[in-house]
Amino acid sequence: MTPARPLASQHIVVLLGGPSAEREVSLATGAAYADALERLGARVSRVDPGPDIAQVLTALNPDVVCNGLHGRWGEDGCVQGVLETLGVAYTHSGVLASALAMDKAKSKAVLAAAGIVVPGGGLFSRRDVARDHVMRPPYVVKPNAEGSSVGVFIVPQDANAPPRDLAAPGWAFGEQVLVEPFIPGVELSVAVLGQATGPRALAVTEIRSSTGFYDYDAKYSEGGSIHILPAPIPDAVRDRALDTAKLGHTILGCRGVTRVDFRYDDINDLLVLLEVNTQPGMTPTSLVPEQADHAGVSFDRLVFWIVEDAYARRCAGGIAKANAPPG
Repeated sequence: MTPARPLASQHIVVLLGGPSAEREVSLATGAAYADALERLGARVSRVDPGPDIAQVLTALNPDVVCNGLHGRWGEDGCVQGVLETLGVAYTHSGVLASALAMDKAKSKAVLAAAGIVVPGGGLFSRRDVARDHVMRPPYVVKPNAEGSSVGVFIVPQDANAPPRDLAAPGWAFGEQVLVEPFIPGVELSVAVLGQATGPRALAVTEIRSSTGFYDYDAKYSEGGSIHILPAPIPDAVRDRALDTAKLGHTILGCRGVTRVDFRYDDINDLLVLLEVNTQPGMTPTSLVPEQADHAGVSFDRLVFWIVEDAYARRCAGGIAKANAPPG
């Protein structure tokens, strides 16, 4: 893994925070990126972006932008479009892949067309979903374009009423919500590294939430969940998850690092891809650094590859010549 040039000579802007509902997680992810890059000798500018981000980046003139943002604007193609316009090298997926992966309904349609098993269901008005059951419980309700399990409801089989909070005046996650049948079984996750051509899947983690549902607190609170790595599943299921994760990463046109989430129903031997996350967390409780470490890749080495991969793609007149994933 030879760098395009020594990291110590590069000025790297780390974007963190931002305006989304996942701001606190992004602050932690961005801090982890920045700390690692400083340990590696880079000159780092930490930027909490606002409406003047184009002017700020123009003044800073970085070699690479390390995108540590999560959620709307930072993960859905918007900031990626700004960075493309400025001609700045940046980490993770591009405009189209970011926008597509963030739109759960559209990405499900694309993945299903490629033969990947995804949940059923569809988009509904949040007020209709709050008024009455739109499908037989149990089912899951989630915003169509949010991450980190923000605004997600699990409606159990014995529920007398749908989630009334969807009709609350303060609801801030869009007028349409995605309603999907609840998939029984275990929660699995796979980190994938690399270009859409030739990606590497690291491992399969089983996630057991201490709260009964892998929600925001379970993901980011100390002790909120238990990660079992490698997942105690049959080898054939592990291989299927690794291959399906790489296929999902490829079909959506992702690059850099993604995290692909599944549910596995062992009774019916059914592996269902829930979503592809193009800006996975890098917090102390995050899955991707754990899987990288399990694969023999330290956190600093992982961050080094993420940044050098972005720089390599921007070199040679825009020709996509990326570094091979570490390992």
